[in-house]
Amino acid sequence: MSIKRKACLVGAYEHPTRKAEDKSVAQLHAEVAKGALEDAGLTRQDVDGYFCAGDAPGLGPLSMLDYMGLKVRHMESTDTGGSSYLIHVAHAAQAIAMGKCNVALVTLAGRPRSEGSSGTQPRSWGANLPDAPFEAPYGIVVANSYAMVAKRHMHEFGTTSEQLAWVKVAASHHAQHNPHALLKEVVSVKEVVDSPMIADPLHRLDCCVVTDGGGAVIVARPEIAKSLKRPVVNLLGAGESPKGQAGGKLTLTTSGAAWSGKAAFEEAGVKPGDIRYASIYDSFTITVLIQIEDLGFCAKGEGGRFVADGNLISGTGKLPFNTDGGGLCNNHPANRGGMTKVIEAVRQLRGEAHPAVQVKDCGLALAQGTGGQLGTRHGSATLIMERA
Repeated sequence: MSIKRKACLVGAYEHPTRKAEDKSVAQLHAEVAKGALEDAGLTRQDVDGYFCAGDAPGLGPLSMLDYMGLKVRHMESTDTGGSSYLIHVAHAAQAIAMGKCNVALVTLAGRPRSEGSSGTQPRSWGANLPDAPFEAPYGIVVANSYAMVAKRHMHEFGTTSEQLAWVKVAASHHAQHNPHALLKEVVSVKEVVDSPMIADPLHRLDCCVVTDGGGAVIVARPEIAKSLKRPVVNLLGAGESPKGQAGGKLTLTTSGAAWSGKAAFEEAGVKPGDIRYASIYDSFTITVLIQIEDLGFCAKGEGGRFVADGNLISGTGKLPFNTDGGGLCNNHPANRGGMTKVIEAVRQLRGEAHPAVQVKDCGLALAQGTGGQLGTRHGSATLIMERA
């Protein structure tokens, strides 16, 4: 079922904390839900649909609905890691179009910073993962999985560490204007490539921040959106795709965005060149470069040249991206950055981003998320939105 203009994003809220030692995960979920509802001008009594993923404690929606005192007629707990929340927005729009609910709440929250999580620790995907016995002996962790992709891209296309560094530089130029960003200092290409090596060829500044916090969005029926005192953001298109090991026939330099992006653009009826702003999942600098290629903003292998020389910086670059500072500088809550990608796209379309980074005449935006590991298996989701 097409979601084109059948649902709207009416509320968005990002938790201001980056370390929540005094809060539970459930409390963070409730606080971001409250923030998004207040942003929309709605109350919890208006919510009749709820979406959450594996970051939610207990029994997911069952536990959180009870904790927040919500009574709904539709719920979902699809979990594809960091791409979950973009999929939730699309599925909420489908549910609204089918009459399953009128106002859907999507929440994300977590405390990885308080709990000592980092990308250099082994991540358990479950003992029953079919191909775990083939990976576990090699001690794969998040950082070296992404480093493997970066190394392959360099080998195939001549991409350089300096080109990757420009992704971080652009994010830092935006983060300096965000009072809540964890890293507010503008960095240079030299500072990125001179930072300590984490997993060759990725340096410390090629890696995202680890933060507590969360975010929430509200998806509603168009008639409800028009009755609220907020700029209307229409959903135009969505796509989702898994990408796995393919029995060893894995192409490291292609992500699931190649399929989710194609589906989203086709449904929206627009082209990459029409996009005014892009929120691109940025767990590492290489993550951004790969997705930009797969979404069609440049040809495969041209990503290094595309992101270089400030081309991602708002006001001067070809493709303004992650104007909140992204996961590289601002916030990567619960080790799942997809929610913040939707939130900043909504800010841009409403004209509510920081004046220093607000994209002029921003009428069409894209949000892209990945979940899992780029070098092994992951989910991908793409949303295309417009300001009505």
